[in-house]
Order: sequence, then structure tokens, then C-alpha cells
Amino acid sequence: MDLRLLLIAALSAALSGSWAQQDGSICIKANAQSCGECIQVSEICGWCTDETFLSEGESKSARCDDVSYLKKKNCNNIENPRGRTDVIQNKSVTIRNKDGNIKLKPEEITQIQPQKLKVTLRSGEPQTLDLKFKRAEDYPIDLYYLMDLSFSMKDDLENVKNLGTHLMREMREITSDFRIGFGSFVEKTVMPYISTTPARLINPCSNNENCTSPFSYKNVLKLTSNGEKFNDLVSKQQISGNLDSPEGGFDAIMQVAVCEVSQIGWRNVTRLLVFSTDAGFHFAGDGKLGGIVLPNDGKCHLENDVYSMSHYYDYPSIAHLVQKLSDHNIQTIFAVTEEFQPVYQELKNLIPKSAVGTLSSNSSNVIKLIIDAYNSLSSEVILENSKLPEGVSISYKAFCKNGVQGTEDNGRKCTNISIGDEVSFKISIESQKCPSGGKPEVITVKPLGFNEEVSIELNFICDCECAKKGEPNSPKCHGGNGIFECGACKCNEGRIGRECECSKDEVRSDDLDANCRKPNSTDICSNNGECLCGTCECKKRENPAEVYSGKYCECDNFNCDRSGNLLCGGHGRCECRKCICDANYTGNACECSLDESTCLAKNGQLCNGRGKCECGICKCEDPKFQGPTCEVCPTCPGVCTEHKDCVQCRAFGDGEKKEMCQKECSYFNLIKVKERKDLPQPTDQSFPLTHCKEKDANDCWFYYTYAITKNSTKEVFVVEKLDCPSGPDIIPIVAGVVAGIVLIGLALLLIWKLLMIIHDRREFAKFEKEKMNAKWDTGENPIYKSAVTTVVNPKYEGK
Repeated sequence: MDLRLLLIAALSAALSGSWAQQDGSICIKANAQSCGECIQVSEICGWCTDETFLSEGESKSARCDDVSYLKKKNCNNIENPRGRTDVIQNKSVTIRNKDGNIKLKPEEITQIQPQKLKVTLRSGEPQTLDLKFKRAEDYPIDLYYLMDLSFSMKDDLENVKNLGTHLMREMREITSDFRIGFGSFVEKTVMPYISTTPARLINPCSNNENCTSPFSYKNVLKLTSNGEKFNDLVSKQQISGNLDSPEGGFDAIMQVAVCEVSQIGWRNVTRLLVFSTDAGFHFAGDGKLGGIVLPNDGKCHLENDVYSMSHYYDYPSIAHLVQKLSDHNIQTIFAVTEEFQPVYQELKNLIPKSAVGTLSSNSSNVIKLIIDAYNSLSSEVILENSKLPEGVSISYKAFCKNGVQGTEDNGRKCTNISIGDEVSFKISIESQKCPSGGKPEVITVKPLGFNEEVSIELNFICDCECAKKGEPNSPKCHGGNGIFECGACKCNEGRIGRECECSKDEVRSDDLDANCRKPNSTDICSNNGECLCGTCECKKRENPAEVYSGKYCECDNFNCDRSGNLLCGGHGRCECRKCICDANYTGNACECSLDESTCLAKNGQLCNGRGKCECGICKCEDPKFQGPTCEVCPTCPGVCTEHKDCVQCRAFGDGEKKEMCQKECSYFNLIKVKERKDLPQPTDQSFPLTHCKEKDANDCWFYYTYAITKNSTKEVFVVEKLDCPSGPDIIPIVAGVVAGIVLIGLALLLIWKLLMIIHDRREFAKFEKEKMNAKWDTGENPIYKSAVTTVVNPKYEGK
């Protein structure tokens, strides 16, 4: 065939194909040249394998289109592979009784179902699988108690010495298979964390205290079911000391996590790590203070049960700890004093499946703390998946107790799960593109803190089944210039065209380039493609969902207006740089919602009748009213004041609206109650409720509540009796006044009498004193003659 005829045929085919691209679906716009490329565009795309499907001059990419459209075009053989999910292992969850005679081994207990699946993914087509989780009764528990043995924990050690038997007794109520271990930590054995003087290395404590040498981490007792052995070994422990306040607890946690079986003795059961301290912690980077710069390697370095590389490796980072604790299914309980609660609460938020409890100053409440924290942790299940292959996404939906459902982040977890409760999850896995190589990948989904997991093998549909029957160097492809597969030619490198009839090198010319330029433009293919065989072959982008299209590659589906940093506001699709909005949306970026439900006020009116609904948002016309539905009025009377008169007239037949009560105050249902305690409370309702207290003209108080129910009914509950102040009692008042006056008078008389007595006594004492000081002359006065004359009767003389 003449080269010019070939070029004309190619040009006509390209033109007809480009027009199809402009008017067709995303499948046509992708310009797929093979069946494998077609099925990766979208799940709606199919490839017609009929050899006679294409019309004269029609582009090869027209074979790729919506399946429904291909059927309308009378295609008999459509390649449209679908993904599927196959359950490989589906052992039922274990139903057992703690008091039963049969005791199962940990590996014989199943809490998650199914256990193994095979999922085949096609790009853009999500596959959904169901997962069931049930907490088994009497599930074994391993608990490792990791304690800070710095000097400030001296009194705490005394209370921990009997922890083994006491905790064993309490945990027997939860499980018959319980083991406990013990470890301790202080700090890295280098300056400036500890004093390295010889005397201080032997006894780091002052004030003649007998302390043991400092150490970083020591595994005192591997996990055991012997509580007495725990008590015996812990009672032999001694307090140590260090210089700075933060401790090296992260080094200890890392070693407890990674020294799994041989040293610590962890089993594949519920693993609890109790971290007890009254101080903060060092983390990655702090080791530079002691000249330690090597990052923590996350490996076990216990020699004779002592961490031997504390002076060599830095403290681990929080992220490193999170990874190791998750990898080894360890749930952490931070038992810390009240002073450091805020610090460890923040740490808890970074470590999944962890809890924080307040430790008393001497650890006397440690058993209750452990039991409460375990119940809190075990009542929550959180799903976590391993790293996903490139282009694969996963989403969760949870179906928890009492009909509670969760999506997005809450779709991964269920809370308040008791022993024997069963919850389920719906997991959706989707691939956006075929990973390089297209080889199967294995991911795992597991509940955090549990050793069980679901293994999911991902297989990818990257090509069509018909491609396996392809004919290499087929004579149907212009003398062997391609592979004839799936009803069309898949051209070899350097060849293009419907039958691989054009060579990219032979057809480049200025004449053909003119067919690739828009009128009045000098840009070839709008600078978004190459001109091959007189037609534009648009560039491919890294994101297969982003494509250039059009006769001159002048269109694309990723350069439209954005709203909220989303293309077409997330409410439409981008076609040739213009947004085609979904129903109920409009605007250049589909940013304007036509849905008026968001503007409905509680009374059922749009914007409360005081504004207009524009793009799903209320524009309040009255400046007094605010809020999303124009219902908030800061300067308007409150709810209580607004309804006071109507409540007063209907409940007590009084008030300003007494005469117009029936006409103006019939808009609510009135319900009387006997006492204030009978009024409904906000916690009893699922709708807003307002408590009111108002005073009438007689200074009497009346109490009521006002609420608008879900069906827009207004309800008022009112206390049927007024609370009126009682009048004054005259008799007690008069009697009190009289009694007060009498008492005051008596008190004044007594005071006056007392003062007079004191005054008289003072005067008498003064008189007595002057009398004692007086001096009298006892001699006779010579001129004194007595006024008395004595006469003696001689007759009676001597008688």
C-alpha cells in the first residue's frame, strides 16, 4: 500500500477516534491501545474482542468503552474481568466456659474469623469482606511488671513485694491461666545520668542508705505462674539511684518487647506490660548528653538478664516503641503518680492500646489500678493493617454492640465489649492501579493487642485472559509489526496505527504536524502530546486517573476550579477543564449546594423565616438574628422571659396575659408536676431543654421547663404550687424587742451597781489607810476639868 494512503487512513482513523473521545466516556478518553490498558482505566470499562467491531477509519481505542455502550454497538465478545473474594481458612470463633473441664491451649483458641482470604482486585473495583471478632472467656494472660527502682520509689518497693500472690488471686477471677514476671530499671550507666565516681558506682545513695549499683534494665523474673516465687525474688531487690529526674524507662520497655520468648517468656496470649514510675522519661536524642549517638537498633541485648548496650545505643523514639509494641502485641499500662499524669496521658494518645492509671505515693493501689486498666483495654478492639502495596487503599466499617456503627477512623474500633460479646467489621479493599510487576502481595489485619490476625493475599488483574492467546509478529499487524491479541493489534515498540502500519520515525513532517495544531495556534497538540501519524497522541500522567484528551489534547480532567481544595468541590467531575456538577450542586467549582435541608430551623422554616438559603447556608436578613439557621438572637429576650406570661396564665390563671390566655398561649402542651425534683432533666432527653425560674407580681416564684421535641411539639412542665415567701410573725418580734429592752436595762443596772461597789470599796480602803497613818497625843490637858462631880453618901459608905 502507498505510504500516502496509509497516512490518510491513519489520519481519518485518528480524527474519528478523537471525536469519539470528545463525546465518549472516560474509557474512550483514556485512549487505551490494548485490553490490559483498558481494564485498568475503570471498573466500568470493557474491551470488545470482535475482530470486525471497528468501523472503517475508527480508532483502535474505540474498543475500550462502557460495557453497556459496547453492547448497544452489538459487540458479542466483551472482555470485562471482575474481582472476587475467596475464603481460604474460616475456623469458627471459640465458644468456651471458664468452669468447663476442657482447657484449651492458647493456639487452640480462635477469636477472629475468617483467618485467611484470597482477594482478586481489579483497578477501581473495591472488594468487600466481613470479619467477626469475639472475646473468648478464660483467655490466658501474661503480665510483666516493670518498675522504676530509683531512690524515690523506695516506699513503693515495699508494697510491690507482696504483689505476686495478691495479683494472682485477683486475676484468677478473670482467667485460670495467668503468669507474672518482674523487671526493673534505673538509668544509663554513664555521666551525666549517674555519678561515675567509684564510690557512687558501688552505692549511688547518700545519707548512709544501702543501695545497689545503678543499672539500665534488669530482667529479675521471667513470666511464671508461681506467685510465691515472684514475692521471693522481688523482696530481695534493692533501690538504686541516679542524678537526673527523667529515667531510662524507654530502654527497658524496648528490651521487654523485643526479648520475646527466651528471656521474658512471652506466649501468644494477651500480653500486658505494667510500667510503674514516679518520674518522666528520656527519649531519642537525649543520649547525646552522654556522648551516645547511635540510634537504638530495636534488638534484644540481654546478657545475664541485664541490658548490656545501654552505653552504646541511644534511647528509642516514641514511634520506634509504638512499632515494636504493636509488632509484639503488647498492651501497656502506665502506672504513674498524679504529678506526671498529664505527661503520660499525652504518651498514651501516641501508643495504641495503652492505658494510664494514677499510682498512689506508695503504690498501695497498684492491684486495683492494674485490674481497672486491664478491663479498660480488653473492652476495646481496634483493627490495624500492615503496610499496603502502592495504589491499594483499605477502609473499615464497624458494627458494634447495641446497634452502634462506626465509619472512617471509628470504623476500625468497637468499645465496651464484654467477654462473650461478638462484633463484626466490613472491610473494603480497592486498588487504583496495577503495582509494578503485578505479583501477589500479602497483607494482614489484626486487632491491636491480640496475637491473632487475618492474612489476605492480594492478586491483581493487570491484563485480560485473551492476552494469553496473543499471536506474536502476526501478519494481521502489517507484516508482523505487533501482537494480535483480544481482536486487535498491540504494536511493537516504534510502531503506531490501527494495524501498526505507521513508524514513528517515518511520519514526522511539517505537513502532518499541521493536522495536530488548533486553528490560529502554533502549539503542537497543545503542548500536551506528540503528533504521530498526523494525529495527537496525548501524554500519559503518573496518576492514571488524570488524562489529557481531545483532538488536539486541549482537554484534561484535572485543571478545573476547586473548592475546599477539592476538584469541583468534590461534588462533580472535571471534563475538558469545566466542572460537570452532580445533582443538587451548581457553581463554577460545584461549591454551591442546592440542598436546603441544612437551612431548616427547628420550627421547620427555612432560615427560621428570617433569611435566605444560599448554597446551603443561611444569609440572615435581620441583623439581630445569627447562627447557621438564624435562630440565635443575643439581644432578644431569653426563652424563660419569652414564655413567662403564657406559662403563668395557663398554670395559675394570673399574669399580664390573663385576659388573652386562650388566644395567645395555646401553642404549647402544659404538664403540671408536684415538686421541682419531678421536672425533666437535660440528661433524660434527646432534645434541648431549658430550666426556668420566674417571679410573679406577689413576689412568688414559679418553676418550669421549656423544650421543643423531635416532632416539633412544644412542651412545658411546671410545678403546680407557687413558692411564696411567708409573712413576718408579729408576736415573736414584739416579745423579742421587749425582752431585749429589759435585758439591756438589767445589764445597765448590774453594770452601775458593780461600778458603785468598786467605788465604795476604793473609798473605804482609802479611809482605812488614812486611819492607820494618824498619830494621837495620849497626855492629859492641864486646864481640862471634868464636868462630872462624884458625891459619896456617908450612910452607905463602905457598903
